[in-house]
Amino acid sequence: MLRSLLYRLYGRQLERGIRDGQLPHHVGVILDGNRRYARRVGLARLSDGHVHGADKVEELVQWCDDLGIPIVTLWALSTDNINRQPQELAAIFEIIERKVESFARQEDTPKRRRVRVVGRRELLPESTRAAIERAEEATATAGPGELLVAIGYGGREEITDAVRRLLADRVRAGDSLEGIINDLQPDEISRYLYAPDIPDPDLIIRTSGELRLSGFLLWQSAYSEYYFCDVFWPEFRRIDFLRALRSYANRERRRGR
Repeated sequence: MLRSLLYRLYGRQLERGIRDGQLPHHVGVILDGNRRYARRVGLARLSDGHVHGADKVEELVQWCDDLGIPIVTLWALSTDNINRQPQELAAIFEIIERKVESFARQEDTPKRRRVRVVGRRELLPESTRAAIERAEEATATAGPGELLVAIGYGGREEITDAVRRLLADRVRAGDSLEGIINDLQPDEISRYLYAPDIPDPDLIIRTSGELRLSGFLLWQSAYSEYYFCDVFWPEFRRIDFLRALRSYANRERRRGR
C-alpha cells in the first residue's frame, strides 16, 4: 500500500512538471512484448498476451486524452508479423476487430477520436477489413483528435507504395520518366504516404527493451525523438508514459539545424 501511495505521489509530481512544459503533438507507440509477457507470466496462450496488450491501448488513449495529446499512432501488426502461425494470427485479427469497433462505439466520449488504419489492407482477412471500414466510417466526423492504427504495416512497404502511386499518377499525367527523375522532391513523395495529412510524430515510444524502430514510420520519423522502455507493452503504466513525456520535454529539438 505504501509503495502504491508513493507511486501515485510520484506520478502527480511528474504530471505537474509535464503540463508546465512542452508536450508532443503526435505520439507514435510500438506496442512490443505481448508474447514475451504471456510467456513470462505463464498465460495459457500467446494470444492472451495480445488481449492484455489490447486492453492497455484503451488506457494509453485515455492518458493522451487527459493530457491533450491530439494524435496517436499505434503499431499493432507489422507486415513481418503476417508470417506468424495461422492460429495466433486468427486470434490477433479477432482482437483487432473487437478493439477498433470498441473505439468506434464510444459516441458519448467527450474527446472521441477519428479512427484510421494504415497499412496494406489486402494482407488482412475480409472480416478485419470490414471492421476497419465500419470504424472509420463511424468516426469520420469525430475529432479533432486522431487515432491511427498501423496494421499490416511496414515502413519500407509504405515508401514503396507511395513511390509506386506517385509514378503512376505522373505517367498518367503524361510526364516522361526523365522529367519525373529531374524534378522529384521529398515533399511530393510525402503526399503519397498512407496518411499524408497527419504531421510527423514528435515522439516515438517502444516498449520491451528493444532499441530499434524496426521500420515504424521510417519516412516520418526523420526528426522524431525516441524513447525506449524496458517493460513489456501489457505492463506499460501511466508513470512510464509520463517518464517518456518528461524525457521529450527535456530535449532540445533542432531538426538538423
